[in-house]
Amino acid sequence: MSTKNVFRLNKVHDLIVSGSLPYTFQKELWSWGYNSGGQLGVNISGPGNYTRSSPMQIPGTEWNDISAGYSSDLATKTDGTLWTWGNNGTGKLGDNTIISKSSPIQLPGTSWCAPNATRNSGSALKSDGTLWAWGGNGVGQLGDNTRVAKSSPVQVPGTAWSDLAGHGYHLVARKTDGTLWTWGRNAEGQLGQSNLTYASSPVQIPGTSWNDISASLEHSMARKTDGTLWGWGRASEGQLGDQSPGTYSNRKSSPVQVPGTSWGCVSVAVRSSLARKTDGTLWAWGAPGSSGYLGDNTLTYRCSPVQLPGTSWNAVSMGSAGGMATKTDGTVWIWGAGGAGALGTPAPNNRASSPVQIPGTNWEKICSGSNRHNLATKCVS
Repeated sequence: MSTKNVFRLNKVHDLIVSGSLPYTFQKELWSWGYNSGGQLGVNISGPGNYTRSSPMQIPGTEWNDISAGYSSDLATKTDGTLWTWGNNGTGKLGDNTIISKSSPIQLPGTSWCAPNATRNSGSALKSDGTLWAWGGNGVGQLGDNTRVAKSSPVQVPGTAWSDLAGHGYHLVARKTDGTLWTWGRNAEGQLGQSNLTYASSPVQIPGTSWNDISASLEHSMARKTDGTLWGWGRASEGQLGDQSPGTYSNRKSSPVQVPGTSWGCVSVAVRSSLARKTDGTLWAWGAPGSSGYLGDNTLTYRCSPVQLPGTSWNAVSMGSAGGMATKTDGTVWIWGAGGAGALGTPAPNNRASSPVQIPGTNWEKICSGSNRHNLATKCVS
């Protein structure tokens, strides 16, 4: 590096420290994998554009929260705006149409947070604690006490909502008082109500100390403030992690505890689950599929958590094709099925049964979709 460049860097540093020059990061958004409905958001779709095996940048900066659904996505920016793209057959983009979009479009409003894209609907919170949903509603998954589809946002009853999750036909949401609520499809007990009754408006799961939450097609999991982890719904492949091998019809319609404490965050997919502990270790359980979805370098079913190598794991995300996680050094690692470019590597790998690194650093937030595509944000100075 030249003396001139060193001087410039030192000068910029002095301005930042003094407060004379604000230092900001751009937050880029990248996508890769399957693109059948334009869900990669890079303005390409149609035959010949169905897959991208390395990350591509979605236009725009200052991206914040992200959610990858089945064939559509949602994301907020740091200014509170909400953006959506992909397949729109059920009105799940929320733009009052059923026309698909292959690049991001903005929904009305500037106070959005916590977006959540599912198989045929979308939802998000606002900064005032209200919860809004749109799209398919055949099993009451919009929570508005109807079963009528909506192509623009409608408000879910209640206030003080603070978090929500869902990838299938039910949603789980938490309030600021630590209570947990759920609604929609319940064929596998995924509403946690000790029954199989569907609900078209929020019903409460017992307890008041719930924290991190995640929900897939047929099971849900949540962490409590004491570091314990709980799951409910379909359990036939060991995806609840409660050491209870089951049969195809096995289910738990009320929360059961996963062994261990000090759980930090959790993410679940259709047949498997992934979680990090507060010591930075990473754990997985459930079905390995034919491609090693659990990342433990085997094709073995696990009905209790198995540890993946490493102790500096950070954010986690489990999708239908496998898992993904960041490390504290800003790297992203991924494993599972490589079809449709889901692994994000230039080579058309069929699978990776243990974590492989996606090129680049400064990765921040990650989200695995339920149809072999992924999103991730990156901080760039």
